Order: sequence, then C-alpha cells, then structure tokens
Amino acid sequence: MHGLDPQTRFPFSGAQHTVFIKNVISGRNIEAGDYSYYNDPFEAERFQEKCVRYHFDFLGDRLVIGKFCALATGVEFIMNGANHAFDGLSTYPFHIFQEGWETGYDTSIFPKQSRGDTIIGNDVWIGAGATIMPGVRISDGAIIGAKAVVARDVPPYCVAVGNPAMIVRQRFSDDIVSQMLEIAWWNWPIDKITENLSAIRGADPAELRKIGR
Repeated sequence: MHGLDPQTRFPFSGAQHTVFIKNVISGRNIEAGDYSYYNDPFEAERFQEKCVRYHFDFLGDRLVIGKFCALATGVEFIMNGANHAFDGLSTYPFHIFQEGWETGYDTSIFPKQSRGDTIIGNDVWIGAGATIMPGVRISDGAIIGAKAVVARDVPPYCVAVGNPAMIVRQRFSDDIVSQMLEIAWWNWPIDKITENLSAIRGADPAELRKIGR
C-alpha cells in the first residue's frame, strides 16, 4: 500500500484536467506540498500563469501551499505586485510605463506596501473562483467557499464564504481542532496514510490519535 506517486504531473491516468501543483510550478517564490492539486478542464498545467497573479520576483513575497490541498477551477492568488501606492494624490502607476515616467519614482515604496507572504496550510479546500488577497494565511483544515474573496486570515478548520469572506462556522469543537493540529496526519509517511484512510475520512479524532502514537 503506497498511494500515488507525488511526483506525478497528471494524477488521473489519461486525463489532464488535474495536476499535482508542485510538479507544474517553476517560480522560485512559489512552493506546494505533496498531493496538493489544481483542477481545471482547460490547461490545468498552466496553474502558475493562470492562478498566481502579479507575482514579481523582485518583491520577494512567497506563495506557500501545504500538503493535500484541493484547489478548484479559477482560484486566484493576488500577490503583492497588484498593490498600487496610495500615499500620494494619484494611485496611477506612471513608473511601470517607463519612457521617462519612471524618473524620480521612490522604489522604497515597494516593501512598504507589501502585506507579506501568502500561506495556505494543509488539507485546505478552496472552491471554484475564490480569490485570495496578498498576505493572507489560510490555516490547516479550512474550507473557502466558491467565489469567496479572502482578505483576512482564516483560522484552522473554519469555513469562510462570501465577499468579503466571513467565517460562518468552525468545523469541529476547539478540542477536536487542537487534536487534529497535534495529530497532523498530513505529515505521516504515505504508507501510513494509505493504510489508515478510513480513520482519516472518518469523524473520530480518537482513532487518529491512537494511530499517530
């Protein structure tokens, strides 16, 4: 019992609608954990180009996606390069067009307007067409509803929906959430995960805790 090979590009044999993200990204400031996938009927392998927007190396912000995440079609990560300076009277980005308009532009504005890295935890499900804004942290076990616009951090095992995204509920009690974060089944060896899928898919954290010892 060993499960899928995490180095597989297209995990469904003969189909290209789903990719393991780690195997189709090339940006030095993007990383994804094993088995996290993106589903898209049209060129899923272009995840980085289609879904990671305004991500410029010189800004240094990172997109980090954990293990066993499920990303639906049209998910967008808006990175810090989308931000315009708004301390002055105009927000128009004259400097990007060059031809003399870049003269006198203060590049120290870039780090000042950055909101930091965008971090997606493990076992996170992000629905179709959801937009994740710069610097957001979505923690382990969270669910993001379709078309949601997430501009604030989402705690572990919470469900966030809407625009702007709001927390509508926590999936489990505080005690169970704490247990799940301690167990962290996504860090188990894949043979152990494969052998214990019934418990992982189940609803009794005590079973997982026994296995995890």
